[in-house]
Amino acid sequence: MTEPVTLDPARSALVLVDLMDRIVALPLEPRKGTEVLVASQELATAFRSAGAPVVLIRVERPGAAEQPPGSGLVSGLAQDGDVEIVKRTIGGFQGTGLDDRLRELGVSTLVFGGIATNLGVESTARAAGDLGYDLVFVEDAMAAFTAAEHEASVRLDFPRLGSVVRAAELILSRA
Repeated sequence: MTEPVTLDPARSALVLVDLMDRIVALPLEPRKGTEVLVASQELATAFRSAGAPVVLIRVERPGAAEQPPGSGLVSGLAQDGDVEIVKRTIGGFQGTGLDDRLRELGVSTLVFGGIATNLGVESTARAAGDLGYDLVFVEDAMAAFTAAEHEASVRLDFPRLGSVVRAAELILSRA
C-alpha cells in the first residue's frame, strides 16, 4: 500500500466492475462480495458528492438470448448521472465506448473497485493504462475467487500500473 492519494474530482472517475447480484453472491476472498459492495457504495457516494463521475460496468454473455438471473447491477447501486457500461469481454473498454465517454468528461485518473480483482478489474485497468489513464486501485473494494489471486494483483501487478490504496486513504480535493 502507499501513502494517501489526493485526487482532483474534476479529472477523476470511480470505475466499479461487475457488481451484479450473481457475482456479488459468489464465494470470494479475501472478503465477501457484500463487503466489496458496501465499500464500493461508500466510494460512489463520496465521488458523487465531490462531483466526480461514477462508472458502473457489468458483463453480459455475448450471443445469449437471455442473460442469467442476477445479471443486472445490484439494486440501488446506480444513481442518476452515473455512466453505465455493458461489456461482453473480460475488460470494460473493448467495444463499449468507455474511453470516449471518459474523454468527454475530462477524466484522466481512474479509481478501481469491483469483482474479480484479477479478472474484470485488472483487465479493464490494463487497457486503461494502455490508453494513458493514471490508475488507482482501492484494495478493500475488491475481491477475487481466491485470496492468492487477489493478492497477486494488488501486491505484484497493480503497484506496477498505478497506486494501491485502501478506501480510507483516498482523498478527493479540488486542486
